[in-house]
Amino acid sequence: MSPIVSQTLSTAQTFVEVAATAAFALSGVIEAARKRLDAVGVTVVACLAAFGGGTLRDILLDRRPFFWVAHTWYVWAVLALCVGAMLTLRSKHFKVTERAMLWPDALGLGLFAASGAQIAMDAQMPSLIAVVMGVVTAVFGGVLRDVVCNEIPSAFRDHRPYAVCAFAGGWAVVGVDLLGASPTVAVMTGALVATLSRLLAIRFDWRLPAWRSE
Repeated sequence: MSPIVSQTLSTAQTFVEVAATAAFALSGVIEAARKRLDAVGVTVVACLAAFGGGTLRDILLDRRPFFWVAHTWYVWAVLALCVGAMLTLRSKHFKVTERAMLWPDALGLGLFAASGAQIAMDAQMPSLIAVVMGVVTAVFGGVLRDVVCNEIPSAFRDHRPYAVCAFAGGWAVVGVDLLGASPTVAVMTGALVATLSRLLAIRFDWRLPAWRSE
């Protein structure tokens, strides 16, 4: 990979991680506030939501340092977001904020899914494993957030496609890469596929079939 392409990919992935981290951190703050956790609880849940999926990906890929350790200012930014939210958000803001979060959450899903898949491909993982790493990156922060807050993870109970959208975005990254496009184009294409499919699922209320015991 040429130095110019490598630098472009690094810049694109940094932007991706910042945008997705902010979106998921705010979702953690809202869930923790709804559970009436204290300041420590709010911070822990926000960090789990923001960093959980990427950290699990880095562990599975044996990638060091973790992405948030390599960029310590991510942690400072999440801490600042927690403080600002605790000072300004009130119960009456939750519904409005949740609706407003649908777009950045979908964007975060797409960005994390695409970047996770590309990082795994850079590590010479097989295509299927790269796609799975994208899903892990995009979904498991929210899963950890909900588990800590004693909820069934929303990714599993919402019934509207979520992990499926991340899965589709990961395959888009793999497909574009096989066509010989640059990694940056692959990441942006995968992010677009995952984000648009999630937004369409919300807009048209697409539903996955639920388990029927009878």
